Amino acid sequence: MAASKYMLINRRHLHVLVYLLLTPLVSAAQDSAAKFKRLEEQQFLSIVRMYHPVMKQAQITVDKAKANLLIARSGFDPALYYNNSQKTFDGRNYYQYVNPELKIPTWFGIEVKAGTENNNGLNTDTELSPGQSSYVGITVPLAKNLLMDKRRAALKLSKQMVIMSESERALAINNLLYEAGSSYWNWVRTFLTVNVLDEMLALSRERFRLVKTGFYQGDRPALDTTEALAQLQQFEYLKAEATVSWQVAGQELSNFLWDAGGGFYQLDSLTIPGIRLQDLGIADPAFPSLADLSGISALNHPQLNMYEQKLNILGIERKLKFQDLLPKVDVSANLLNKGYNVFNKIGGNFYENNNKFNISVGLPLRLSEGRGGYRLAGYKIKETVLDRDMKKQSILNKLYASYSEMAGLEGQAAIYEKAVQNFGKLARGESQRFQAGESTLFLVNARENKFLESQQKLIELKTKYHKAKLSVLWAAGVLR
Repeated sequence: MAASKYMLINRRHLHVLVYLLLTPLVSAAQDSAAKFKRLEEQQFLSIVRMYHPVMKQAQITVDKAKANLLIARSGFDPALYYNNSQKTFDGRNYYQYVNPELKIPTWFGIEVKAGTENNNGLNTDTELSPGQSSYVGITVPLAKNLLMDKRRAALKLSKQMVIMSESERALAINNLLYEAGSSYWNWVRTFLTVNVLDEMLALSRERFRLVKTGFYQGDRPALDTTEALAQLQQFEYLKAEATVSWQVAGQELSNFLWDAGGGFYQLDSLTIPGIRLQDLGIADPAFPSLADLSGISALNHPQLNMYEQKLNILGIERKLKFQDLLPKVDVSANLLNKGYNVFNKIGGNFYENNNKFNISVGLPLRLSEGRGGYRLAGYKIKETVLDRDMKKQSILNKLYASYSEMAGLEGQAAIYEKAVQNFGKLARGESQRFQAGESTLFLVNARENKFLESQQKLIELKTKYHKAKLSVLWAAGVLR
């Protein structure tokens, strides 16, 4: 219990200490407008876009996908092979095979190859052509792997992954800018609250001075002095509390500020929002309509795009699985010739006598793996379609709710702005009556407290409105 009390006392002391340390900085900034460093919303978001690590990570994701695409393209790269095999034993040249070969895979599953052979020795393979020869040939799949094979599937999948990485990047940026913008408007709210309290504090100090002077002159009772001092102390406390909140909001805002060198940027106490309460608008005729945003969201929301790309990937995988249902029928044909020029002296019955032909056939009898894999791919597609439809509806519902909240806050702020004006008139009128001796300090303080509360409420409504605008754009997935 003693420890808790000690911590509570220390926290109170800490708040007071922070206020005492920060108040001169804030006051100095407010006394000299030239010292202000104003941070506009779009300027802040531009800094986030350029330097925040999440932006760099999102780009790295795209770059990694492109690197994998390059790897997938390697499946279609021509390849040069060289084989030199020889055996010599007990002074006898059993055999020597020299076979350089070029293989060229094509997009259509056909593989072209060309090469030369130099086979000699006492015990050469009878299937090989003796001496120097050359060949050019092709291998063609007639069933399985004709329309789709692993190489083509890998390349198509890699292309889709590049597109998906772009959607992932857009989603990351959308989320980051929403979080950053929300933090900015929270910072604006606390700053404007400090400004309002500054004005009320200055007014309260002046009234306390006048009341105290009136007491010394015998025009005011001692109780008025106490009441004026209590009001002043209340405003000082609120100012200290608001100043700490503003500094905390600034620290949170600093989480999104990075410099060009990748270093963390600490927001200083002289940096303020580039906006005043009277300039904080609540109407934006250029803001897109709900119908426009709904259409844009349905077509280009990053999450929905990712689902479409996932469906494309599953479609490619399903086509590949279908190949397991087909028989494997591969035909290869080679044109042969003596010497290293395969096309030398071609004519007559050359094509009939100088060739090598092969056909290979294979078919699993039950096709259990093929049928199971193909069905599973189909179920994955159906499952993803359902997930996509649910996500689409969820996104639209969130968009509708955010837009409704924004519209509601716009109307509330417009109404309350007039209320604040009236509360201000009442406070000023009551102050004039008090100076004329027709009112009490209690009523003056009550009017000013109500005026202060109304200003704080208006600040909250206006900043919530701007955060709601961000929420609408975030829900639509268009923050970039």
